[in-house]
Amino acid sequence: MIKILHLSDIHIGSGFSHGRINPATGLNTRLEDFVNTLSLCIDRALSEPVDMVIFGGDAFPDATPAPYVQEAFASQFRRLVDANIPTVLLVGNHDLHSQGVGGASLNIYRTLGVPGFVVGDTLTTHHIPTRNGKVQVITLPWLTRSMLMTRKETAGLSMAEVNQLLTERLEVVLEGEVRKLDPDVPTVLLAHLMADNAMLGAERLLAVGKGFTLPLSLLTRPCFDYVALGHVHCHQNLNKSNDPPVIYPGSIERVDFSEEKEDKGYVMVELEKGNVEWEFCSLPVRTFRTIEVDLSKSDDPQEVLLKAIAKYELEETVVRLIYKLRSEQLDLIENSAIHKALSTAHIYTIQPELVSQLAKPRIPELSASSSIDPMEALRTYLNNREDLKNIAASMLEAAENLLVEEIY
Repeated sequence: MIKILHLSDIHIGSGFSHGRINPATGLNTRLEDFVNTLSLCIDRALSEPVDMVIFGGDAFPDATPAPYVQEAFASQFRRLVDANIPTVLLVGNHDLHSQGVGGASLNIYRTLGVPGFVVGDTLTTHHIPTRNGKVQVITLPWLTRSMLMTRKETAGLSMAEVNQLLTERLEVVLEGEVRKLDPDVPTVLLAHLMADNAMLGAERLLAVGKGFTLPLSLLTRPCFDYVALGHVHCHQNLNKSNDPPVIYPGSIERVDFSEEKEDKGYVMVELEKGNVEWEFCSLPVRTFRTIEVDLSKSDDPQEVLLKAIAKYELEETVVRLIYKLRSEQLDLIENSAIHKALSTAHIYTIQPELVSQLAKPRIPELSASSSIDPMEALRTYLNNREDLKNIAASMLEAAENLLVEEIY
């Protein structure tokens, strides 16, 4: 059996607003969190030891990370080089400079000729020798419409029609790689994409209009023994039949509060031709906690708020306190007491919201804490506006056209 460690969406260098400067190192504590978590993944790869590491894309929050962030990433992956563990680094949407124009942040590892490192920035098949046999890895990096089609080809088409045309074109290219596979060698499809039945979160908003959704049927081919995905931050197996497993390991750290309830980790895989076993391995990551309290109907809002905070163990936690109150209750809140109650947290924010008796209630689906596709947000908004009913269809059509145009 060939042992593989599959991780994705490291995003090292993001989430600094949820940390503070460590006076001992001069670094943001959230950078240190990401480095420590990545170190645990590499520790596991070395202790097994695994035969190969595959990374599903999105190393950094963007394609031009600060030098010290690049160094933090490289210093961990250098440990795999020293241990002679072959590694495949797939290019994700956050690794691309200007959506593909100008290369990708991970290409430096190929330019430097780092031993045992393969950078997957094109759809192609890599034949990788490991200590326990050869593995075929088809790399499918993040693709945009502009990579497969011209503006002229998409002119006048709806987003659904463009998506269908792109899927058909990609299917032809992928079929070309499949026909070249050695049927006796285990095969991994490593792809950074948005699958049509995935549970999505913040990453959908980050990539809207610049990628496209692929059907699960494109990935569940019998020639693939394991399908390793990246891009979606929530761990999930899209193919319940497990033939083959289609796995998002998810991100290894919480990027923001949209991920506060998600388990974070990586996947350990044991692979041979026609047979695969996999296991999700949780990582100990920093807790994010949202505390929401409605004080608008309370006679003693201060006491209610302090009791709500006291319910949780907040030590070294990233906390977001949101409380609603009426304007006449403002003088009843003692801010110093609130700060004292939150003082054990790693870092915290306080977001008071005034409730007006005259204000129209917000649409629940469009709250700040929800992750929703922009087109779906617009559709929800229009459904709640009777005065825009006559022009709703035209507005939706115009928005779709804008999103299609945005990619060029």
